Amino acid sequence: MLAFKTTGYNGYSCKYSPFYDNKLAVATAANFGLVGNGRLYILSITDDGRIIQDNYFDTQDGLFDISWSELHENQVLTCSGDGSISLFDITLSNFPIKRFKEHQREVFSVYWNLVDKSIFCSSSWDSTVKVWSPIRDNSLITLSSNKDTTIKTDKNILDQPPLSTKPIIPNNNNDCVYQASFSPHDPSIIMSVNSASLCQIWDTRATNPLAMQFISHAGMEVLSCDFNKYRSSVIATASVDKSIKIWDLRMIPDLQHNFLAQKNRVGPSPINKLIGHDFAVRKVQWSPHASDTLMSASYDMTCKIWKDQTDEGARYMSNMKLRYGDSLINNFDMHKEFVLGCDWSLWGRGYVASTGWDEMLYVWKAI
Repeated sequence: MLAFKTTGYNGYSCKYSPFYDNKLAVATAANFGLVGNGRLYILSITDDGRIIQDNYFDTQDGLFDISWSELHENQVLTCSGDGSISLFDITLSNFPIKRFKEHQREVFSVYWNLVDKSIFCSSSWDSTVKVWSPIRDNSLITLSSNKDTTIKTDKNILDQPPLSTKPIIPNNNNDCVYQASFSPHDPSIIMSVNSASLCQIWDTRATNPLAMQFISHAGMEVLSCDFNKYRSSVIATASVDKSIKIWDLRMIPDLQHNFLAQKNRVGPSPINKLIGHDFAVRKVQWSPHASDTLMSASYDMTCKIWKDQTDEGARYMSNMKLRYGDSLINNFDMHKEFVLGCDWSLWGRGYVASTGWDEMLYVWKAI
């Protein structure tokens, strides 16, 4: 295990470079992101097992997320609490080479398209997802969901008994889009999750971009999502209900479905549900090396490595009998505060990085 202390700045996100096997970027914020400056750290792992600082950039507001450019090995994106997105060149100093400013509130995530490498997307607390090009000042597309997400149903369905006795917490505020990411299989597909418990799939080629939406965590805020890198229809979502759910989009009804009574909407059923965290799950990410492995970071100060056993079950079309407790394969508990960011190394199989509010970045062996 390797460690680096971001003294005076609390970690929010960390990402491995897609070009260099020993380079990391860390997005941090002073005073836990509530008020004050932010700092972008550029770090390298040396041959003798140390993490050293190559460069850093101070910003006027806290940084919440980070994404390496897929076009240029020395460029990295950050997003901050003042609603701006900045593109830095790590070989320079002090200032970004370009800033994008359209969001009206905090920008909480940025993600570079892995297929069409000329665009990236961002999500904000102003309820929008925007698609950008690094060579243009203005966004290419703005995606915004309607405030009223009520499903239209007829009277006969409303009179049916509830399909579940689980209480649903109403949440009509979907202002906060916590994360948006492009599909690694289709450059036009974007997935986003928000505070209204909605997972939304967007197709930027369509006249009406919203292709699918469903209630994923029974009314609880959804904080993170990720596409499986090998199974194009499989996604994972993480929520404040302390669970991680795995979905197959082929099993989700379309936007016009009316099989649930309006007052008893629990959403569709996931193909797997991973329970083990004690507090809200802040980040979930599939492994780039295996189709059945994913990592999560949580406010319970741990990172966990999971094995999705539905992968093997679906492959042989057998009954997916998941034995309780077998899905959790590793637990990392060295952090002393909330863990907000984590990332898999693309180069060293099984190596990951995690960062949190304890001002620490750890690089450790997950598998």
